[in-house]
Amino acid sequence: MITQIFWRDLRLAFRNCAEIINPLWFFLIIVTLFPLSIGPEPQLLRQIAPGIVWVAALLSSLLAMDRLFRDDWLDGSLQQMMLMPVPLSLVVLAKVAAHWVVSGLPLLIISPLIATLFGLSVAEWQVLALTLLLGTPTLSFIGAIGVGLTVGLRRGGVLLSLLVLPLMIPLLIFATAAVGAAQMLLPVDGYLAILGAFLAGSATLSPFATAAALRISVQ
Repeated sequence: MITQIFWRDLRLAFRNCAEIINPLWFFLIIVTLFPLSIGPEPQLLRQIAPGIVWVAALLSSLLAMDRLFRDDWLDGSLQQMMLMPVPLSLVVLAKVAAHWVVSGLPLLIISPLIATLFGLSVAEWQVLALTLLLGTPTLSFIGAIGVGLTVGLRRGGVLLSLLVLPLMIPLLIFATAAVGAAQMLLPVDGYLAILGAFLAGSATLSPFATAAALRISVQ
């Protein structure tokens, strides 16, 4: 049943291609405009690449986050899911996983193109890809809590940003620091371990917190 929810969300997302294209296009616009505005200085581009990529990833994740539960809320599917004979936290886990496949996985796929654009080496690109692999699911899990709290509001997008952005800043700091350490040929294991801890913690706690937030919003 949980896998059915996962594949259902993926089918709905691929039917409405804008859910996939808009966040990805927004991400590409940000990362391509910065080099054009700053200039073709290779060293400068390498230094600012981690921050630009991760700020763009965070903003594009927020752009796609608002519709995580909103469509189900509007058509009544969310209430039906809450009545299913499975824990609501597992339903949330399936929906967040589908959201990451739609919004986070494309960023990981185009990361070699981004590395080439900013002149990153293969080793630096590998670290960048690892930070995206560990960090973008964390963005989805953290954002799901905010979406659960604001799903019943007409204009919850601004409130969603205010709720989740402070929680995402530590992830942004450690992810950019990992790529920066790789550029200086320093060990990155510690940064990646912290990102992995963020992912493990959010994957463990977020489904329960989001389920509680959804129950509050529906009531």
